[in-house]
Amino acid sequence: MAYDNDDLAGSAADGAQPRPQSLLLAFFGNHVLAEGDLYVYSGSIIEVLGRVGVGEPAVRSTLSRMVNRGLLQRRREGRRMHFGLTEQAKRVLDDGGARIWKQGAVNDEWDGTWTLLAFSLPDAWKRQRHELRSRLAWSGFGALYSGLWIAPGQVDVSAVVAELGLAKHVKVFHGEAGVATDIEEMIRDTWDLESVAARYRAFDGRWSEAPAAGTDDPLGARLRLVSEWLDTIRADPRLPSGHLPRDWPARPAQETFHRIAEQTEAPAREMARELLQTTTVR
Repeated sequence: MAYDNDDLAGSAADGAQPRPQSLLLAFFGNHVLAEGDLYVYSGSIIEVLGRVGVGEPAVRSTLSRMVNRGLLQRRREGRRMHFGLTEQAKRVLDDGGARIWKQGAVNDEWDGTWTLLAFSLPDAWKRQRHELRSRLAWSGFGALYSGLWIAPGQVDVSAVVAELGLAKHVKVFHGEAGVATDIEEMIRDTWDLESVAARYRAFDGRWSEAPAAGTDDPLGARLRLVSEWLDTIRADPRLPSGHLPRDWPARPAQETFHRIAEQTEAPAREMARELLQTTTVR
């Protein structure tokens, strides 16, 4: 399942508060996804998001938007409204989880190959062009030229192209760079390395000294941590580490993320069990 980059986007790269949707997705990914068809009482969601500075009106409006976007579904029991994940949301969270926990931010396993994608869309197709570029960026592509995008490794974008209905307008190739190509120069020209590096440094600066495991609110800390980390890595194409600057900050930032994620996992889960009021599909 392909999805819009904005489904998982936050706004914390410069230290700003992550968006409510980003925090809600982190909440459902941490405490609902693995539980099957679990529905959470809206009051519980409001209480948890309040711990990270999101007010009740913002939570309610974000929940409604996520229902309209097909990411959440409602279920009423008496006077109480509960929210659960749709199949689309589960796929979104599975993709984001794979990026966070399996792929990681450091690419030490590059096999020397590249995926090239060429597209030509009618001028009037602005929405399709935006969606394609957004999803290509999430998949690690950068614009080599106007209609020619490139990503390290062999990337399967067939689902993205098919879902957008652009199969007739897109051509995909896999291959290796010729000896005349300066790979490091190409990387610098294609991707904004300074911007990506700044995200990692900002994240590491915010969290490297955080005593997360000793806080009174590991649940809120973990929600912010996961949301901010996903916002940080979503702009990173996972370029081959051997062609990046020696002081590339992804590795220390990733180590910080995993350290605090490990510290907060158990206490956050315990706190969620105490706070959340849930129901299941019967």
